[in-house]
Amino acid sequence: MRPANSSKRATITDVARSAGVSTSAVSKVLRNAYGVSPAMRERVQAAMAELGYRPHAAARGMRGRTYTIGVLLASIRNAFYADLLDGVNTALRGTEYALFLGSGGSSEMEEQTKLIHTMADRQMDGLILIAPTVPRTEVVRLAAEVPTVVIGHHDPSPAYDCVVNQDGAGVDLVVDHLITLGHRDIAHLSHPTVRGTQWEQRPEHHVRAAYRAAMARHDLADLARVVHSGYSDEGGYRGAMELLTSTRPPTAIFAGADVAATGVFRAAAELGLRIPDDLSLAGYNNTSVAALAPVNLTSVDQAGAMMGETAARLLLERIEKRRDRAVVMASTPHLVPRGSTAPAPGA
Repeated sequence: MRPANSSKRATITDVARSAGVSTSAVSKVLRNAYGVSPAMRERVQAAMAELGYRPHAAARGMRGRTYTIGVLLASIRNAFYADLLDGVNTALRGTEYALFLGSGGSSEMEEQTKLIHTMADRQMDGLILIAPTVPRTEVVRLAAEVPTVVIGHHDPSPAYDCVVNQDGAGVDLVVDHLITLGHRDIAHLSHPTVRGTQWEQRPEHHVRAAYRAAMARHDLADLARVVHSGYSDEGGYRGAMELLTSTRPPTAIFAGADVAATGVFRAAAELGLRIPDDLSLAGYNNTSVAALAPVNLTSVDQAGAMMGETAARLLLERIEKRRDRAVVMASTPHLVPRGSTAPAPGA
């Protein structure tokens, strides 16, 4: 065994000798490959810990794998992305893969495209793209070279896997909840469509269509209103100010993301409106912010952590070549009613 105070970096051969196994067995443990017994994995991991062994990233890259995964975020301010990342980290825990994040603006097509090219140029083993505005044709082209999973968009392709939410079902839950409370004039805050991306089934597209369909189902199509103000605190504020200062202010607002709902709180307070007494408010994502006592936001839970975990699991399957076909995984949403929604005034 290598002396503990030796300055020489431990090698895979040292680990194999210490664990009493072959170097190929150690390699299998490092790759999290199939066919490794729990006892062998434990023996090898114990030897690595005792020797202070760390795989050399550059050498692994030359052998064809860097054990790095790139994640593209549209924004670091959306708390829902933190839930997704928690799930990704859960799936990668216990593996040799390291996570690298790139954040581009939700409407910045060129910036996001540059980021994923940078990740590919650094030989990352796989990419997880969260609601990308990168042109779809570019994602398809890149996914042919680098294993890729797309979260959020409902546009399937043989080149990549998709992890989505059943957005139509989630919107039905919100609208039905507000209708049950006596609301009829229900407005929706959405995200503006990014032109030129070729994504035809972004999540906001599904949510908008489902909202209009739900309003029509309740014979309220004439009252349906959509404001494309953006999924941000500022976007929610601007959209709410537009609606609440109009000649026909709604009695309820459904924000397509919790982060936009926080801006509605600000607008309502500025206008002297009380939530939920004067205005009911519902969000989407059920982030940790929604559950905070001062916020207490009714929201649709998309199981964000599970979506992130699923995306990472699918990506590892692609990287390890455990399957050769693309899949689409959809999570089932549920509504979490809280104190931001109440019976409509006069109901």
